[in-house]
Amino acid sequence: MTIFLSEFIATTMLVFLGNSVVANVVLNKTKGHNSGWLVITLGWAMAVYIAVIIGHASGAHINPAVSIAMAIKGNISIANLPMYILAQCLGAAFGSTLVWVMHKPHFNATTDAQAKLAVFCTSPAIANTFYNLLSEILGTFALVFTLLFFENPAQPLGSINALPVALVVLGIGLCLGGTTGYAINPARDFMPRLMHFLLPIKNKSHSNWGYSWIPIVGPIIGGILAVLIFSLL
Repeated sequence: MTIFLSEFIATTMLVFLGNSVVANVVLNKTKGHNSGWLVITLGWAMAVYIAVIIGHASGAHINPAVSIAMAIKGNISIANLPMYILAQCLGAAFGSTLVWVMHKPHFNATTDAQAKLAVFCTSPAIANTFYNLLSEILGTFALVFTLLFFENPAQPLGSINALPVALVVLGIGLCLGGTTGYAINPARDFMPRLMHFLLPIKNKSHSNWGYSWIPIVGPIIGGILAVLIFSLL
């Protein structure tokens, strides 16, 4: 139960804060409207920092790709993996719902349906299945491979040790995020996409389900590759 609550609350905060910075930038009549990519990447890095602090009791994975990688490496029990992933998925769904509730007047004031979708999930700058998948693989590889070099990566993380994780995500966002929006987290993308589909959002578009498998499969592959290569060092 400790693992479940820790991952659920931490992932809720991750998605609530991370998707809120996107809402602040892309939705009409917010104070941060059109403030740009740098604000989004900084906001997401701070969302990760806060989430890692909150999720210290479970190792603060907040990402199924990280949990799968840690299970393969032996840092967590395989038996606990479903609990990690379930908590992360439910937390991402709840966090994205909170974003919609908080920003509902701004959703209503926004006519751009793609901007509304962007608050919930990622999409490619140029649609190309191979390169979009490669972007998510490489971005997640960079994340997990770096995390594996941290001392005791599966142990509880305090506020000081949370900062390097946030900086890694900031670097990935700034350096690698321009192609697909750097989901690098299956739960962070799929569950908010599902909530976009389910919630009564005014004048919304389709939820782009044709693309939805890429931010799931890509991060999982990237995380597994990171563990395999790390094990050879």
